[in-house]
Order: sequence, then C-alpha cells, then structure tokens
Amino acid sequence: MNNEPFDWVQYDHDHIWHPYTSPVNPHPVFPVKSASGCTITLENGQNLIDGMSSWWSAIHGYNHPVLNAAIRAQLEDMAHIMFGGLTHKPAVTLAKKLIDLSSPALKHVFFSDSGSVSVEVAMKMAIQWAASKGQPSKNKFLTLEGGYHGDTFGAMSVCDPVTGMHGLYSNALAKQFFAPKPVNDPNGDWDPSEFDGFTKIAEQHLHEICAVILEPIVQGAGGMNFYHSDYLKAVRHFCTENNVLLIVDEIATGFGRTGRMFASEHAGVSPDIMCVGKSLTGGYMSLAATLCNQEVADTIADGHPGVFMHGPTFMANPLACACADASLEVLLSSDWQNNVLRIEKFLKTALQPASELTTVKNVRVLGAIGVIELFSPVDLPKISREFVSHGVWVRPFGKLIYLMPPYIIRDDELEILTRAVLKIIRTLS
Repeated sequence: MNNEPFDWVQYDHDHIWHPYTSPVNPHPVFPVKSASGCTITLENGQNLIDGMSSWWSAIHGYNHPVLNAAIRAQLEDMAHIMFGGLTHKPAVTLAKKLIDLSSPALKHVFFSDSGSVSVEVAMKMAIQWAASKGQPSKNKFLTLEGGYHGDTFGAMSVCDPVTGMHGLYSNALAKQFFAPKPVNDPNGDWDPSEFDGFTKIAEQHLHEICAVILEPIVQGAGGMNFYHSDYLKAVRHFCTENNVLLIVDEIATGFGRTGRMFASEHAGVSPDIMCVGKSLTGGYMSLAATLCNQEVADTIADGHPGVFMHGPTFMANPLACACADASLEVLLSSDWQNNVLRIEKFLKTALQPASELTTVKNVRVLGAIGVIELFSPVDLPKISREFVSHGVWVRPFGKLIYLMPPYIIRDDELEILTRAVLKIIRTLS
C-alpha cells in the first residue's frame, strides 16, 4: 500500500460521499483538526463555535474527560462482544438507567446501532404485536405530515412524503397513512378541532393500523415544527381507546433537549414504545435503543415464533454502552434543566429581532432549540461559508436556520452564535 503523503482533503472531494450531496459535484466541506467543549478547530487553525451539537447529539460538548475515560477503561476489557447468548455489565447498567429515567410503564430495552434502526425495530415490534394478537392485516402505520424518522426503508415510509427528503423512493416504500401536521402554538390555547383530521384518517383505516408513530412536541428534520402538548394527549387517548400502539420517536428530543428529560413528558403521556438515540452517548458513538411496555413484550412472547425477529451484529456494543452510561451520569449530575432553560431564555431574546425581517416567516424557541424559518430556501454552500467566516458552525436546511447547541454552551458563545445568525439573515433581506 502506498504510504506517501497525499492531499487528503482533495481525496475526500474526489471519492467520499457526504450526507445529502452530489458524489461528483459535492458541497464544500471544512476539514476539522479537533474539537473541545463547544469549539471546533479547523485544520487551518480557525475556531468555530458549534451551534449544531453534531446533529443534536453532542449535548456535553466535545472531548469530555469523563466520557473519554469511560471509553478508555472499557477498551481495556473488550471493545465488542456479540450480544447473542452473552451479556455484559455496561449494557445492563445502561438498560437500568433508561428504564429508571423513562415512563414507569416501559420495562424492556432493545439496543441497536442507530436512530433509524431503532425506528425499524419499533415498527417491527408493532407489526409482530398485532400478528401475535391474531390481527396480521393490521400492519400499517399512522403518522403525521411534517415528520422525519430516518433514512432506512421502514423509517422512510413514515417520513413526510414531501419534506422528508425521500420522494424519490416513494414507489418502493410501504404505503402508510398521514394525518395533517399539527400547527397549534405549544404556548397558546389548543383548539381541539385540530385533531379532527387525525381522527378522520385514523377511523377510516383503523382496521389496517397497528400503531401511531410520531415525534413528540417537536418535529425535527421534517420542518422543525413545534406543536401543542394537548394534541399528543389526544393521540394517546385515541390509541388507548382503539387498541393501537403509540410509538414516540424521542431520538432528537430525548435527554433534555426540550427542557424535559423526554418530550413526551410535556403532555404527561406514556408511550407503548419509545425510540432513543443521538445524544444517548453524548454524541461520541452510534447507539440507539427501543423501549417497550410489558403488554407489547408479553404479546410478542405469546405469539409465533415467540421471539422478536431482530438482532444487529453490533447490538449493545460495550464501548458505546459504557460511553452512554457515562454520558447519562454526566447529564444527571449536572444542572441540565437550568442550563436548557438558560439557553431557551437567551435564544428567545437574541433571535426575536429576526421576526421583523421581511425574509423571515417565523421565529420559535423551545428548550435548547432555536428556529428561524424563512420564506425561501437558503443557498447551503454559500451560507455555510458565510457562517464559517463569522466563526460559527451552523448547518441550515431548506428554509430553516436553527440552533441546537450543547447544553454546556456559555452565554458569550451563544452571543457569538446568535449575532452571526442575525447578521447573515439581514444580508438575505
């Protein structure tokens, strides 16, 4: 193998696919040398304040000493071991933490590799649950317009057909049912008539639906839409009354991002199945989990074949589980709720001037999430370079410029982020 020095940045440009970009005419990428705290250091020495938490996962920032130590310690024992027929303490400890943190009804944990796969697992659980109840024809899902659940095939089928980025594959995907996107302001009064569209679709196809799957309170990559907690309460009531499972996708919202440990807590509802990922390991490693209640587990166990038919090779990877254990300890030992509240207050004040700009449709903030929705999509390559030139890392999509910073971010760092956002948006006006 040729070990001579080469231009690795150019090699990246010529050979490596990055997310949602052309393989032959890719968007520009910025080479990273290191990251620590809320700072990303580029190869050219420039420092960027991170407003993305590496796609919403690095809630403790980068290069955290406790997480680093946990991985090093676990590496001395084993990096990986198959989970079929074997177990290990990091997985069991993590499962206990997840069960203790989540709704009391959730009693069983299934580990997987990524958020998308945890959604696949949840959907398979629901289909197998219905089949075990003698209702194999109930194998469809009701979800919400404006939702996003991942890039694998099952997950794609329950993403919004328009905003979910997967329209190209629509003819190859299972056909699911979509209720109108909820739009009531989560801070205002809820209009119960908003639920009429959901009820109409659900009742029309009830004989086919095994579960409702949705992102609670905050719809993420499908449009960063926030909705009223009473809507989620109404969904939970409908599912209970009609013997349909409720799956909540807490991959983006879990572990404090909205100001509650899980966004479902805003509505005080308990799901039948819950998916978590992203910040589960503090953004260090890919790991996800699907939790379910006792009724789902018992029904699957009582049916044919009596076992759940899924088993990833890297299920419950010890390194990832040890890292997640440490991440949850760091979170629980921190003042995360007040930090998220501090970020929320700062973003509400700092981003509000954007609402006066002619290019801006809406400004909204919930927890450590700040969203500026424009009337027109941004030029991603151009605006990315502008953000970098202002010393910040912000990655918009479509019409949305948003911030989801690490919880440890300081006010002076938030000031740099929000000033850069406002300055660049003003140039768009």
